[in-house]
Amino acid sequence: MKHGNEVLVTGAGIITALGAGKDATWNALVNKRSGIGPVKYLQSSHREFPVGEVKYSNDEMRTMLHIPSSTITVRSSLLGIIALKEALEEAGIKPSDAERVVFISGITVGGMDQTELVYQKIFTTEAYNDYIDLNDCGGCTEQIADYIGGFTSVSTIVTACSSAANALIMATNMLKAGEADVVVAGGCECLSIYHLNGFHTLMILDDELCKPFDQHRKGINLGEGAAYLVLETAEHAAKRGANSKGKISGACNACDAFHPTASSPEGIGPYLAMKGAIEDAGLQPSDIDYINAHGTGTPNNDLTEGIACMRLFDKVPPIASIKAFTGHTTSAAGAVEGVISLLALEHNYMPVNLNFGQQMEELNFSPVCNPQPSKPLRNILSNSFGFGGNDSSIIFSSCK
Repeated sequence: MKHGNEVLVTGAGIITALGAGKDATWNALVNKRSGIGPVKYLQSSHREFPVGEVKYSNDEMRTMLHIPSSTITVRSSLLGIIALKEALEEAGIKPSDAERVVFISGITVGGMDQTELVYQKIFTTEAYNDYIDLNDCGGCTEQIADYIGGFTSVSTIVTACSSAANALIMATNMLKAGEADVVVAGGCECLSIYHLNGFHTLMILDDELCKPFDQHRKGINLGEGAAYLVLETAEHAAKRGANSKGKISGACNACDAFHPTASSPEGIGPYLAMKGAIEDAGLQPSDIDYINAHGTGTPNNDLTEGIACMRLFDKVPPIASIKAFTGHTTSAAGAVEGVISLLALEHNYMPVNLNFGQQMEELNFSPVCNPQPSKPLRNILSNSFGFGGNDSSIIFSSCK
């Protein structure tokens, strides 16, 4: 990304297991209240795995959004619409009222939560063809965009757990290249049976509450949610009198391509992504005040991410994973944690690493348990690492 006009965040919206909206999210983080619990809405036989489910049924969300119950709307789209509405309202912008407003959404599950329920029927009747269309990840993005209306272009990014982060990187590059006036970017993801079973097959689900960066960590608690950020250049924001919530000062995507689902032992991808983001921002490693880690709680991720941090930083900054709060929201994680990073900057508060008990023997640091920073937070490095080693890091910085 070339340096030029600063890319500001002028609006943000979020929904996760912690609640709908930024206020509910922050209240849960400050009170150290996790949203992870027993399965309620997902029609899975695997009730032994805790999950971070959004606390609304599909029908409740349709009612909130005034969508008729007869309308086929997949859960990912419902989550995305709720988060997108909050982001646009905070930014004080309607896509139909502005020029060149682009929508970029990261997602991987798509409408699988619905097609898996009618899978057998698809082969015997054409009555379920609409479900097939929405199974496509782009179908969900289009459904979200159509609800709002007015976007000049719509794009979908599918890179597993780095999807939303890559959507934000693409958005930032478009703005710096002058290809859009406003870009709304982020991601959404709902839980599905296939989704849950897939991670279970990999043997990386924890049947207890996950504990990132703990010596006795066992794996992931899956989650769901959505988050979007309204991005625009400082020049464009000033012209319309918009207030900034922070800025994206640097970003980088790297790929170590070591393994389909695991990072290399040396954490090459995470190291390159973090290093590239810091360089892109024109900062030094010592300028990073807090790291929002990918921190899934798996033996592989936490070790390799920790090794990468020790290689990059002379002294690893305060670091924590919020996935013990929300569960791993997979494709939405980069945007969910981007919104949380901006809230941390706004409130000068470091979300803690829940469920931590014992430092990992391979690492020379422990995650954050005290939320009060020793100095004002200026730059937060947020990591999102996907399958195949598709690793992205973004630096969110204060404008104060």
